[in-house]
Amino acid sequence: MLTVHHLGKSQSERIVWLCEELEIPYELKCYTRDARTILAPAEYKALHPIGAAPVITDGELVLAESGAVVEYILAKYGQGRLRPGPEDANFAAYLYWFHFANGTLQAAMGRVMILNRLNLPDDNPLLGAMRARLGLAFAAVETRCGEADYLAGDALTAADIMSVFSLTTMRYFLPYDLGPYPNIRAYLSRIAARPAYQRAMAKGDPGMALLLS
Repeated sequence: MLTVHHLGKSQSERIVWLCEELEIPYELKCYTRDARTILAPAEYKALHPIGAAPVITDGELVLAESGAVVEYILAKYGQGRLRPGPEDANFAAYLYWFHFANGTLQAAMGRVMILNRLNLPDDNPLLGAMRARLGLAFAAVETRCGEADYLAGDALTAADIMSVFSLTTMRYFLPYDLGPYPNIRAYLSRIAARPAYQRAMAKGDPGMALLLS
């Protein structure tokens, strides 16, 4: 049985959402962050040597890293869904935005989050450079969301599942105003209307306000 070990307010929400979109059987085990450190509890860290979310188990397999987990589930259970093949006109766009999610957007948010916690002056050159890079990442998503309903084209793909956490829940850790980004806000409205997304968030993070605007 595929088991999704979900840490609240974490990238593992991607995996819950993916399973709901695919409508595949899975077991969901939810874990609460430590109240003092806001990090994963000991029982979650024990699942994998890195100790970070997400983690899945599938029989004897233990797998971490959200991109790897998404690709594994799609390959084993997806039956060709949510990822265009090489013959598809949107294949390159799918690959780009799938990897942009953690390679650029999430990484930039993480760096700015850490730098903000150092209480550096606003004129610190490194802080300024990282904030500028994050602005470029959001601008790229804004442009793309004005070109197509979803990141890889007209249909939802795993590229969207990889990206939405950074645009929503990650903003609990790094507040970011989406006011200047009407296309992103419209895109998130489309995501919010999806029954699978609604089910995933209700199961994984019940009661959490969803930062969709």
